[in-house]
Amino acid sequence: MVFSLIHMLHDARIRSYVIQGGLIAGVCLFGAVLVSFTSANLRAKGIPIGFDFLFQPAGFSISETVLPYKSTDPNWWAAVVGIANSLFVSAIVLVASSILGLLIGIGRLSSNPIASGACRVWVEIARNTPALILLIFTYSIWWRILPQVQDAWTLVPGVHLSLRGLVLPRVSFGTSSAAFLFLPLSIIALLLARYAAHRRQMATGRRPPYVLMTSVALLALALTALVIGRAAITVDWPQMGRANFIGGMELTPELTTILLGLTVYTAGFIAEIVRGGILSVGQGQWEAARAVGLSRKQILRLVVVPQALRVILPPLTSQYINVVKNSTLAIAVGFQDFLTIMQTIINKSSHAVEGIFLILGVFLLLNLCLSALLNAFNRRVAIVER
Repeated sequence: MVFSLIHMLHDARIRSYVIQGGLIAGVCLFGAVLVSFTSANLRAKGIPIGFDFLFQPAGFSISETVLPYKSTDPNWWAAVVGIANSLFVSAIVLVASSILGLLIGIGRLSSNPIASGACRVWVEIARNTPALILLIFTYSIWWRILPQVQDAWTLVPGVHLSLRGLVLPRVSFGTSSAAFLFLPLSIIALLLARYAAHRRQMATGRRPPYVLMTSVALLALALTALVIGRAAITVDWPQMGRANFIGGMELTPELTTILLGLTVYTAGFIAEIVRGGILSVGQGQWEAARAVGLSRKQILRLVVVPQALRVILPPLTSQYINVVKNSTLAIAVGFQDFLTIMQTIINKSSHAVEGIFLILGVFLLLNLCLSALLNAFNRRVAIVER
């Protein structure tokens, strides 16, 4: 028996399983002991333990929400509203900073000294300034530069900026069942078109434009449906009233500050990631592409970007995760995100340990999901060695 056990441990795979199993068991045992001692200490001090507080009425208001909310809702729904607010901020910052960072990164490689210099100044300021300081600075100058609501700046028709915040037109769509089914059916149609084009390419060596044709057909179908059902689409344009704008959609100074500040901050890092990815493609690739008659646009789209993407994606994943974590800085400017709402719940219910556990768990889950999604895409575009 002992001899067979020793023989099994000589197998590297079995030995690795035993070591990993022992490590996991040790971590679980340490967690159980920590929870046991913490519970005993909290009970001895008369501090309540458990998650029953999540089902009690929240009893506080949230000034700006993505999901519907009222103060009589339970604490767990207030936490969900906070998660939605954090995801809303993170999603907008991710999209805006990615586009802006791409443009700045390309601008840094420009032969125009003014363009490259301006982009470099942006990058150096963003990378060498703490995000919290940048947010506080943006929020402080908001009240010193922007005019009163009666003298609001009109950025474009229907978009106004003042001390009260940013006012935008509100677009409302009909809620027919066909509208809800169109998006998933369109995604399925595009996937089928891509699969058919791939099969055709493998069989004939030429890739037919099935995806482009399907996209054009879906766009034409959507435009036709919008024209036919135009009564279901309404645009509420903001109009200046006696003391404030009437109608439209208003973003508070706090929300606008966190969106603007995090976008400026993150775009600087993404710009350097994009610049490094483009520079990783050797000049020989550019020269070979020019030799076969490709235009600069075709070289970027067909040669440079596919190779640079493999270098860009790993650090970009870390930067996207940082955006989700940096969304907690909204507390500095007074925007009520998940962290701020959970702090209010903790102060009101005295369940600090459970509240901190929920905060850590939610952000860990969000970042793990985002990391898994980006890592799956990274594996798809990575070079596979044979």
